[in-house]
Amino acid sequence: MTEPSKKWNDLGPRFVSAVVMIAVGLLSVWIGGYLFHVLIAAVCGIMVWELVSMLDSNRSKSPLLLGGVAAVCTLAVVEIPSALAMPLVLAPSMLGLGRMEKGGVTYAVFAALIILAGFGMVELRDDFGMLWMLWLVMVVVVTDIAGYFAGRLIGGPKFWPKVSPKKTWSGTIAGWGGAAVVGGVFAMLTQAHVGLIGLSVAVSMASQLGDIAESAIKRRAGVKDSSNLIPGHGGLFDRFDGMLGAALFILIAGQIVGFPPGS
Repeated sequence: MTEPSKKWNDLGPRFVSAVVMIAVGLLSVWIGGYLFHVLIAAVCGIMVWELVSMLDSNRSKSPLLLGGVAAVCTLAVVEIPSALAMPLVLAPSMLGLGRMEKGGVTYAVFAALIILAGFGMVELRDDFGMLWMLWLVMVVVVTDIAGYFAGRLIGGPKFWPKVSPKKTWSGTIAGWGGAAVVGGVFAMLTQAHVGLIGLSVAVSMASQLGDIAESAIKRRAGVKDSSNLIPGHGGLFDRFDGMLGAALFILIAGQIVGFPPGS
């Protein structure tokens, strides 16, 4: 097999996996309700499982246990009154601190952030509808795509070479531009005003920070992917790191600027 052929020999599995993930994601967002809640809870639980597996691979029982607890807590957080649910946001973090031999503090912080991000996505879908959930997804996806192509076509100085050697400033800025375009389009199609453009750029930055944060964890753990769960793509944490940062940011920013801006 020639070298160019080897370069593309995972294209088939990657394409099939991507189609399945997109189909399941779009269907659950469209249906919403309890199905969407369960899917988000499962995704959060799997990401916590991957997180523990990366940070503390010697404790074979901890990843499954903590991932399961995180999934149950995430579902409970989105189903019961928010004030009552707040202890459940931190319950997996508290449980994991005593079970992990290393990486406990990193785990505790990220486990809580993962559950909060899941709560943020559910709140966005339930309170504002499918359109605004799609806006969030599109900002994250366009940021990633614009950054990928600009980084390879333009190149230039690296963003943070010690942690993510492939990311460039050109790709980072292109991601902001792509997000601004998404924000402008949604501002024209909805009652939101042009402030949505600025919010979209900020969400784009947050998604990039989520990506960088996961890269730092993988570098510390000495692994290429968070898991091998998805053929050709690695793990769910690899695919949802940007969404994690974006959902957390919109959960906080929505309390400050109002959401959608101007509507």
